[in-house]
Order: sequence, then structure tokens, then C-alpha cells
Amino acid sequence: MQDFSWENCSSMPEFILLGFSRDFQTNVILFNIFLFLYLCTLVGNGLIITLIHLDSRLHTPMYFFLSILSLLDMSYVTTTVPQMLVHLVCQKKTISYVGCVAQMYIFLVLGITEGWLFSVMAYDRYVAICYPLRYKVIMSPWLCGAMVVFCGLWGVSCSLVYTVFTMRLPYCGPNEINHFFCEVPAVLKLACADTTFNDRVDFILGFILLLVPLSFILASYVRIFATILKIRSTQGQLKAFSTCASHITVVTMFCGPAMFMYMNPGANASPERDKKLALFYNVISAFLNPIIYSLRNKDVKRAFLKVTGWGRVPA
Repeated sequence: MQDFSWENCSSMPEFILLGFSRDFQTNVILFNIFLFLYLCTLVGNGLIITLIHLDSRLHTPMYFFLSILSLLDMSYVTTTVPQMLVHLVCQKKTISYVGCVAQMYIFLVLGITEGWLFSVMAYDRYVAICYPLRYKVIMSPWLCGAMVVFCGLWGVSCSLVYTVFTMRLPYCGPNEINHFFCEVPAVLKLACADTTFNDRVDFILGFILLLVPLSFILASYVRIFATILKIRSTQGQLKAFSTCASHITVVTMFCGPAMFMYMNPGANASPERDKKLALFYNVISAFLNPIIYSLRNKDVKRAFLKVTGWGRVPA
């Protein structure tokens, strides 16, 4: 039996990312679609960050967390989409071993941080609706900053575990990754060793990093809805619910596909399905977030009109 070691197997200089299609015309169409989505994502999220920074009325905990979410989304798509665009129109679709490790780690850091940030945003809504008179005291700038740092530390530490456990395996060839970027489930399929242990680690980490924040979010909204139902006026109920609707939509779009991807055993995963899921929680959700948060948000619309000087600013 051949003894595989790190030196003679994991020194593979590069990987080939197969992407979506081998047909050039199809790739050109996909290039235009994803370029449009990417630019809109940068503009939309960048605009939200700018408006929150410039308008003092948006200097609240809710919009502070929203600006962090927008920053994460911009970074998130930039980790994967520019390289994907290049590979769609170029014959060479390679990524170096070091580049693959770096992309995997950064992607995981941003994704895990965003997942925990959603639970922090749910807590913010819980305090705002259930304890409105104490909201500013409880959600102090120090606490808001500490919670964001906590989310980031979770992202940095857990991503390191994911990446180390994935890249410590021997990779002896073939070196073709059936994905558009170096994501853990896709890379694991190239390992020339038993990945059962990795599948278990991924499931456990997926449980901690997805189901635990979702449990916090669910608990927060149970309390929120109980409080909303006690409001006597229908208008008051609708106003309270509208502040939560955007957050619920965004959480569902991000966490649903991610949970399906990272909590399924690697052997049962379909590469084509995984690519579609990754597109949804990486590209589509980041594109839709600024639209969802600004479409029915009067504060953001007011800030936009004030900063640009277009039209009359509503009272």
C-alpha cells in the first residue's frame, strides 16, 4: 500500500476551476450577467454605507449593523466573482495552491462572520421592539462594537479549523475542481484519502455556525412577535413587523442554502447543485440585500434624497 505524505501529494502547484460550462458562447452570456450583478452589488452596498455615514439620522445601532453587513457583502463577492469572471472568458482557469487556500479561508471568514451578524441584528430588533425605552442604553456603541468583534473572531477562528482540516489532506490528482471557486465541499472531493472525519467536522461546525445563530434569531423573533401581538393598533403592529421583514428575508436567503450545502455529507452532494447553492448565498443574496433593505425603508430613501438633492425630502 502506497504511503501518501504531505510532501509528495499536497505539493500540487495549482488547481483547475471548471466553472459552469465549456461552451464559449454560454460563458460570454454568463460573464455579462455576473458582471452586471457584481457591479450592482458594489454600487448598492457602497451606496448604503455612504448614506449611513453621511446622514446623522442613520447613526443608530440598526444602521451600524447594516453598514457592516454591506461591507461584508462587498468583500464576500469580491473574494470569488472577479476570478470567476476572468475564468469565464479565458482558456486558462487555474488557481495556485496557495491562492486556493487563501480564497477558501477569506470566503469562510466573511461568510461565518455574516451568519453570526444576522443573530446580532435579530437581537437589536428584539431590544428595539420589546424594550424601546431602554434601547439606546442597552445597545450602547461599546456593546455594538463588541458584538461585531465577536462575530469577526468567530469567523477567523472557525475558518482556520475548516481550512486546516481540508488542506491537511493529501491531494495527488486529478486537480480539477468542479466549482467556480475553492469551496470546502468541492475541494474535499479531490482528496486521495478518506474524508469521513472531515464530513463529521463540517457537520459539527455547520451545526454550531448555522443552527446556533438561527436558534438565537428564532428565539428573538418569538419574543418580538409576542410583543407585536400585544400592540392594540393594527398600524402599530404593521410598523413593528415591517422593521423585521427585511431581516427575515435576508436571513432566509443566506442561511437556507448555506445550511443545505455545509450540513450534507460530501458523498451525497451534486456538483451542479452545489454551484447553484453557492451562487445563491454568495452572489444573489449580496446583490439583493441593498434592494431588500432600502425598497421599503423610508429612512434610507430620505437619506438618499437628502444626499443627492433629488426631489423633496419627506418629513
